[in-house]
Amino acid sequence: MEFRTVVDIEDPGFRIRPFEEMLFVGSCFATEIGRRFQEAQFPATVNPYGVMYNPASILHTLQRLSTSAPSVAFLTLGTNHVYRLKETGEIVDNCQKRPQSLFTEEELSVDECADYLWQSIDILRRMNPEVHVVLTVSPIRYRKYGYHGSQLSKATLLLAVEKILGGLGNPRGPRESRIAYFPAYEILMDELRDYRFYQEDMLHPSQQAVDYIWERLVETCFSPEAKTFLEEWRPMKQALAHKPFDPESDEYRRFQEQTRLRLNSLQEKYPALKVNI
Repeated sequence: MEFRTVVDIEDPGFRIRPFEEMLFVGSCFATEIGRRFQEAQFPATVNPYGVMYNPASILHTLQRLSTSAPSVAFLTLGTNHVYRLKETGEIVDNCQKRPQSLFTEEELSVDECADYLWQSIDILRRMNPEVHVVLTVSPIRYRKYGYHGSQLSKATLLLAVEKILGGLGNPRGPRESRIAYFPAYEILMDELRDYRFYQEDMLHPSQQAVDYIWERLVETCFSPEAKTFLEEWRPMKQALAHKPFDPESDEYRRFQEQTRLRLNSLQEKYPALKVNI
């Protein structure tokens, strides 16, 4: 008997290798996943100008980006709602606590979302023609829209992603490779559909849920070499985070020396691992 539905994840067509340059731009879910890459010692840039919820704001971040060219970029879409400053008509990324009366709220159409995404992908490809782009839709719901409105917003984003995956509206022509979709939204909605996988607000995924989505991402997108490194790094990460009861004890000094030797051995195997004790 089956007691849950497991989301099938399509092969992304590439595998993430150890220590590849990563970029994460988008909703707070992008921050959660990006942080896990940083903890796994990937050189990852995560929302360098703050959390960006909609496709237009994601584009604004990429237009300002000054980091090195990523090998893999995750763009995580949260909503199709945007705010325009009445005075200039521009879409703002952060209202900066200014009065709501200064802004108008709008909903981007499927075509508008897809157009902003194509522009973002074009910028990433100018930075690195070989970049792999992974699109995701954040599983976090928006209570302020009403739950039906939140679902409509997510549906708009999902339809825009589908246009991208099919190459529709692509200024460069038909469907291109190196663009994939990771179903974080579907995993939480369909596979983890129980309130125990949410935080107290019943909207944001719990750490357990994010950990599970991370495991599915590793399982699907990581190369065998990257998976091996994660297994070897996990006990080292725990050792480095250890807080001693008595830092001056002989026992802790021996523990530090053993940890240092293990770290040196790991760095000999992985020269790109930059960690000091």
